[in-house]
Amino acid sequence: MRVITYGTYDLFHEGHRRLLERAKALGDYLIVGVTTENYDDARGKLNVQQSLMTRIKNVEDSGLADKIIIEEYEGQKVQDIQKHQVDVFAIGSDWLGRFDYLRDYCDVVYLERTKGVSSTQLRNEAGVIKVGVVGAGRIAHRFVQEARFVSGVSVEAVHNRTHSTAQDFAAEHELNRAVEDYDTLLEAVDAVYVATPHDTHADFTRRALDAGVHVLCEKPMTLTRAETEELFARAKERGVVLMEAIKTAFAPGFQRMVALARSGAIGQVRSVDATFTKLVDEGRELQAPAGGSISELASYPLVAVVKLLGTEIADVRTTSLQPEESPVEVYSKIDVTFRHGEATARTGLGVKAEGDLVVAGSAGYLYVPAPWWKTEYFEARFEEAGQQEVLLQVRRRRAALRAGRVRLADPQRDLRVLQAAGRRVGRHRRRHRACAHRRPGPHLMALRPVGPDQEPPRPRRSSAPARPRCGPGRRPSVAPGVSCGGS
Repeated sequence: MRVITYGTYDLFHEGHRRLLERAKALGDYLIVGVTTENYDDARGKLNVQQSLMTRIKNVEDSGLADKIIIEEYEGQKVQDIQKHQVDVFAIGSDWLGRFDYLRDYCDVVYLERTKGVSSTQLRNEAGVIKVGVVGAGRIAHRFVQEARFVSGVSVEAVHNRTHSTAQDFAAEHELNRAVEDYDTLLEAVDAVYVATPHDTHADFTRRALDAGVHVLCEKPMTLTRAETEELFARAKERGVVLMEAIKTAFAPGFQRMVALARSGAIGQVRSVDATFTKLVDEGRELQAPAGGSISELASYPLVAVVKLLGTEIADVRTTSLQPEESPVEVYSKIDVTFRHGEATARTGLGVKAEGDLVVAGSAGYLYVPAPWWKTEYFEARFEEAGQQEVLLQVRRRRAALRAGRVRLADPQRDLRVLQAAGRRVGRHRRRHRACAHRRPGPHLMALRPVGPDQEPPRPRRSSAPARPRCGPGRRPSVAPGVSCGGS
């Protein structure tokens, strides 16, 4: 009976060993797939600390694997199962349901995590952070689900004001325990993620900092400037990390867009226009005193403003709409003035507007379509005819990525290519507009010049059957944000 399992196996610990032992017990021959750095990057596995060869050696030294293979791309699992005539596919229960489609090829077994075992080992492992979750709402659920993609992090426990809710949360996510007393949680972890109602953020954060625990706090960190400054001063005094959880700032596509804008590719950045609205008609977002569109949403457009224009602000003016029956404002426009530019941020609850981002420069502009705060795709738009050369360079870059000739997510290389192309821009002027027939992943931008009075060309339609994106003889795209059939 042949069994196959997969993993990164970074910082190999007792939890990994127990999982392999359970997989081994399902048959008499165990095949272990170890993921490559490129594949980990593509699927969003963050902070992998050890090299591929070291991780393979970790598995080899366990003495449990009869054969070790390398997992390089999306969709490989089906091919591996067929190639190695596998009878059972085994994986940790934190992936429950994710690989049910493999039942067409073999038995699928989800191995339950041994609570408390890996965490005991992790306490002695350098570089592994034990995290406690404060709050058990929707965002907290998403945090724990995504944390499994971050190497070197172990979510240990949860605290919530309603303890029964915390117990259900811990059971659902297979955490070691639900902690009724917050101070007890602080004694057991290295860091906390605070995802409670806005007006409780400051107190939970302050207590964690005083206990010497790092804090990742959901936005807004506090409701006043004075409290925010006080918390950062405490963190500095105690030598711990304090961060606001605005994931947009760390999204690869957003970082690429900011890097491109600040590289001078569109000239001097003069204006930023960002909008974030959503339709809600009830809930804490619309309740005083902590609700309203500014406290709920303004962190997103404002992070774009400061990343692109800096923090040397000359003036801020806010216009808000608060209906008579509403205890909070539901729509606001924030105008920020800088010495070298200006910005406008719009937020709305129960109001819907186009959620895009426009970055205007002295030589061109960037357009990020809704939802821009996820920044899976953006366009650079110019009026220079010579930008044909930029288009050619981007096409070559895309082809190289798909062929696997270069490493994914290399912003410095992309910027050098674009800057070099920009220097070769000709003197003849003509209007250009960028568009895309197919949206690439967040590591690419799309450029498509057209004439001033022309519509963008339509993609060609073919009567030929579509080629499979995955399968024998075809290496699939593994770019972030691009789905591919298979695992």
